[in-house]
Amino acid sequence: MKRLHKFILKSFFGPLIATFFVSLFILLMQFLWKYIDDLAGKGLEWNIIAELILYASARLVPMALPLAILLSSIMTFGNMGEHFELTAVKSAGISLQRFMKPLIILTVIISIAAFYYSDYVIPYTNLKTGALIYDVKNQRPELQIKEGIFYNGIEGYSIKIAKKNYKTNLLQNIMIYDHTDNKTNVKVTIADSGYMRMTADERNLILTLYNGYTFEEVEESKKKRKKDRSYPNSRQIFEKQVAIFELTGLDFNRTDEDLFKQNFQMLNLAQLEYAEDSLQKEYNKEIKRFAVSHKTGNYFKKETVLEDNRQKYIKIARIELKTSNKKKVKKRPSIQEKEEPPLDTIKVDSSFFKGIINIYNNQSKKDKLSIISHALTYARTAQNNISNTTKTFYHRAERIRRHQIEWHRKFSLSFACLVFFFIGAPFGAIVRKGGFGTPVVISVLFFILYYILSISGEKFAREGVMPAYIGMWLSSFILMPLGIFLTYKATTDSVILNSDTYLLFFKKLFKRFRKKSD
Repeated sequence: MKRLHKFILKSFFGPLIATFFVSLFILLMQFLWKYIDDLAGKGLEWNIIAELILYASARLVPMALPLAILLSSIMTFGNMGEHFELTAVKSAGISLQRFMKPLIILTVIISIAAFYYSDYVIPYTNLKTGALIYDVKNQRPELQIKEGIFYNGIEGYSIKIAKKNYKTNLLQNIMIYDHTDNKTNVKVTIADSGYMRMTADERNLILTLYNGYTFEEVEESKKKRKKDRSYPNSRQIFEKQVAIFELTGLDFNRTDEDLFKQNFQMLNLAQLEYAEDSLQKEYNKEIKRFAVSHKTGNYFKKETVLEDNRQKYIKIARIELKTSNKKKVKKRPSIQEKEEPPLDTIKVDSSFFKGIINIYNNQSKKDKLSIISHALTYARTAQNNISNTTKTFYHRAERIRRHQIEWHRKFSLSFACLVFFFIGAPFGAIVRKGGFGTPVVISVLFFILYYILSISGEKFAREGVMPAYIGMWLSSFILMPLGIFLTYKATTDSVILNSDTYLLFFKKLFKRFRKKSD
């Protein structure tokens, strides 16, 4: 058995390493394509791009591992089935499960290693990648002035050229608006032609202009400015003028990474649990605080409809309550004996509302309109307050769910390695096709199915449709039974993928219908 175990491990290692790097490369290309607009035209140095690729590749390892295991297991067992090696093993009395045992142990080890990698390495790579992407997005584009388009990359200036000769670097019909004083277009320079060059340290732009003029509107007090009159201005004509522009913001600046450390993607399991617990406690406190403020501020507002009659309304309401509850109360202390309780502590029942209705009916028409107007204003204010607070609570709850999703992701991605092995190994034994052709097609189909289920489950969990432990494990819950079913079929030498079997089944079914019709 030792030779057999060495043989299967050796047969599995080669495809595993090859498919891992292929999968990692494909995922990396997807990552770069996603951020291509942020990377292009920024004048980034090669070491910045190399650093971004390195950290991005490191964070994509947990995604590449399940796909590599799926593809390599299909290839390995497909090759063995195609060359009748599995048939020889089974004829020697060795079951498929026993033959797969070394690879099962290896896959379990890989899954455990992937979990620790996700818990310790991924937060660090996410921090580095996130901070670097943030710096790249905020990096100002390099100096690229296009024909017929205003270029605003130089702070305080807006430059437009009509035509550019790329061989001689001659610029024609140059227009420069000066906004350095934070004013409108009161100063503009127009030149017939010119040349543009950068200084050696690339910190300044030197623009040499020929045959032009500078127009500037003279500032005048607003009191003197009228609509129907012309305003003073200055016009300077030149044959040659040299303008120097300071280029700020074109250097690549690194942001302090401590600003991103509290993001849920940059936390390990222990930190996620602590952050989630703190957010949940704060969320519950906010709900209780809002409930109290909403009750005291809307249901039992202390200010009344008419401020002048405030005390009268409260007194009438209490009298109405005493009258309606007189039969139920044996003895009530007088107002002089005991201080009257505030209105918001009175028991709200049908008698309370009857008292309020009586108060309303005893008012004049003018007061009734005022009462209704104030009530509508209070109701609209309360509705807006509830609507805005609901949005705040939703974002707080979504933040908590994101922490829960990230916590389960560290386990689900590691467990996916085991799921894909139990799908790929028996499927390869059933298909009996090796190489990169059929295994690649089958792997891509399974991985797309897994990816769709994972994205859908994560979206449902993020929106609160289902709990995070269901959404993040949805793909595993669906694919794991499929792996068990395929393993059973491969053990029993099932021909579920043999076309002749299905043709024979439909022929028998067709004959039965034909006999019944006759």
